[in-house]
Amino acid sequence: MITFVTTCSRQIPEWPVIPEFGQWASVLSNRVPLSRFLTLQPGSCDHEVARRLNWSSLAPSWLRHRQLGLQAKDQNFMLEDSAFWIFGGSVHYFRVPRAYWRDRLLKMKACGLNTLTTYVPWNLHEPERGKFDFSGNLDMEAFILLAAEVGLWVILRPGPYICSEIDLGGLPSWLLQDSSMKLRTTYEGFTKAVDLYFDHLMARVVPLQYKNGGPIIAVQVENEYGSYNKDPAYMPYIKKALEDRGIVELLLTSDNEDGLSKGTVDGVLATINLQSQNELRLLHNFLQSVQGVRPKMVMEYWTGWFDSWGGPHHILDTSEVLRTVSAIIDAGASINLYMFHGGTNFGFINGAMHFQDYMSDVTSYDYDAVLTEAGDYTPKYIRLRELFGSISGVKVPEDVRKPLSACSPASWQGASLPLPPDLLPKVRYEPVVPAFYLSLWDALPYIKEPVTSEKPVNMENLPINDGNGQSFGYTLYETTITSSGILSALVRDRGQVFLNTETIGFLDYKTKKIPIPLIQGFTILRILVENCGRVNYGENIDNQRKGLIGDIYLNDTPLKKFKIYSLDMKKSFFQRFTAEKWDPVPGVPTLPAFFLGALSVTSFPYDTFVKLEGWEKGVVFVNGYNLGRYWNIGPQETLYLPGVWLNEGINQVGQEGQKSWPGPVIQFMEMPYLGRQQYVE
Repeated sequence: MITFVTTCSRQIPEWPVIPEFGQWASVLSNRVPLSRFLTLQPGSCDHEVARRLNWSSLAPSWLRHRQLGLQAKDQNFMLEDSAFWIFGGSVHYFRVPRAYWRDRLLKMKACGLNTLTTYVPWNLHEPERGKFDFSGNLDMEAFILLAAEVGLWVILRPGPYICSEIDLGGLPSWLLQDSSMKLRTTYEGFTKAVDLYFDHLMARVVPLQYKNGGPIIAVQVENEYGSYNKDPAYMPYIKKALEDRGIVELLLTSDNEDGLSKGTVDGVLATINLQSQNELRLLHNFLQSVQGVRPKMVMEYWTGWFDSWGGPHHILDTSEVLRTVSAIIDAGASINLYMFHGGTNFGFINGAMHFQDYMSDVTSYDYDAVLTEAGDYTPKYIRLRELFGSISGVKVPEDVRKPLSACSPASWQGASLPLPPDLLPKVRYEPVVPAFYLSLWDALPYIKEPVTSEKPVNMENLPINDGNGQSFGYTLYETTITSSGILSALVRDRGQVFLNTETIGFLDYKTKKIPIPLIQGFTILRILVENCGRVNYGENIDNQRKGLIGDIYLNDTPLKKFKIYSLDMKKSFFQRFTAEKWDPVPGVPTLPAFFLGALSVTSFPYDTFVKLEGWEKGVVFVNGYNLGRYWNIGPQETLYLPGVWLNEGINQVGQEGQKSWPGPVIQFMEMPYLGRQQYVE
């Protein structure tokens, strides 16, 4: 079911290398073997890049003797002896298919930006304690190398906590195995794990710093700690942890208005996060009162906002964005656009919010950002490119105010900003009719041996994955009952309740009790619990264990003797379902179930959007890639399918559906169903 598509399936363009940034790779190669960062296998794309580049002649002499780096002097940033204005944008490598990294970064450069900012997600890089993954789409070093090649400096935001609307704010779920865990504090169980992670991570980051010839000009100390503020010793600990491991570039903090007064740390430049012009007073009043005359920076200017299941679709008007960005720059501040390009919460990595109500974030991280989820230009892009071009005296042709569909990047050749890359084509493929099916109940014998336990065990504490528990997906709890009554349980986050194979309802944050109808004899009680996303922001992150939490009661009597199945939906999970295990889809299938169909691509594969009209809730897989969750409560109604994950020919489309059988069709669209207009406002 797993097919890998390499970026070399397309012709490699001769991208221009910006001379003032290229030399760093030569300096770096004298310190660390280049093979550590690039896979130089003959025929690979990175091999082609390395073959073309002549590292020795790509930089002016002053960059060969880097000494001072980025400094915060008086009211200006200085890079070596020159004033430097940070025009940054956020792109997260883990939310963008690796084959599209270059496209997104070239679009950033062409918008007039000079600095990339990115988070580093601990939970994805260390999915099991002591086992690290920096491969494929998680190759942070390759992403930073690519930014340098394109001509962008880098501000790294390594956490350990990053928020980022990602599960548990980027902290690994196995930390919660400790019932006394105090995340984001100097609690020994937390700092011991951070120290081991930083030992590994910083060994990769240190060679990429500016003073070592790399593009990283600044590193952030944690993230928005002022809004958490549980331990006054924590931020000094993180600062020291970075410095002790060789971080020598400028250190920054970032906080929103509520946390700014509590998030600072001695010797670290404070920056702010905001969206409203009303908050700009903080640039002058608070920052100056705390740290005197220092450079001002908005680390996160929110260009839009994220969506939650069951909530509204957020849109921030282009004109408002332009007014606020202009006001920030007029105030003499540097700026980072969060997000420049949001991308996608592929798989189960989305986070959640829980203040009055629990709200799970949708799969798309489009964010109403400067580029769309699929990397397309927006009115914000056109207007911001004009703004940043005007600051540097660059003339942007008037025809960028035409509809984007009529505005070819080739028409921008008169500008001295780099040419924006052409848009990647989008295709409406023929609908797919699932041909094969496997009910969850028929699939259970092929899943790994269930955990047996006298009591329910939460997801994180299941004795699986070499003792690391389960991070994402679903967990199925089974026990036997012999009477009716009232079933009550603490379920995190959503539990579908079955008697044998018939569903009788759901348990969640608001519904904690459900009636059990009259039954005869021994009946299997099943609860299929979905982790919809751990909270990524707020004070209750220590309480984000998933599954059944504590005992489950029938008529106030705790139930015993459980079988617990881990349904993590990893690629290895589906490899157990070999061809002979699937049956043709019946007229009325038993749900929940897995469905399998074939998408035929007769020409070169391009991006598309999967539309699941009529389907209620589930997950979609294509060629083994988890596109993420769908749910008919909206606001998201389509899933982004990158063309680089498709093959010319037959592609396998797998789907997990929990409830209702609407019919057999899975549709494909050229645009997201709730797409943004493609014209300048």
